[in-house]
Amino acid sequence: MSRSIKLIAAIFLLLLVARAECQRCTPSSISVEQTNTGKKAGGIDTVFQVTVTNRCRCAVNNVYLRSNGFSSSTPVDPKIFRRAGSGYLLGDGQRIPSSKSVTFQYAWDHYFKMAPASVQAQC
Repeated sequence: MSRSIKLIAAIFLLLLVARAECQRCTPSSISVEQTNTGKKAGGIDTVFQVTVTNRCRCAVNNVYLRSNGFSSSTPVDPKIFRRAGSGYLLGDGQRIPSSKSVTFQYAWDHYFKMAPASVQAQC
């Protein structure tokens, strides 16, 4: 009987630890980096590359970014980055494993500040 109680307690403790790790996956677990590619679209607009990386230990999904006034003179694949409500949905809401990135490009005469708005963890 004592062994059964210890086993149940150990399993319960592991579940609590896993849940705590999952709760640490917040928007601050997502990094957004932009680089000027040095290319021009239509000879006018600068092409920027955006790399969004999951820094959480767990996979995440439904990653939304904030980007006030975002626009692009070249099409951005809507399965990668699209307007959804008051933000922008990344990767069609699909799972992004830990340490993996989603990358896309846009073109405009200046870069748009982008920041993670929300994320769901999959622990």
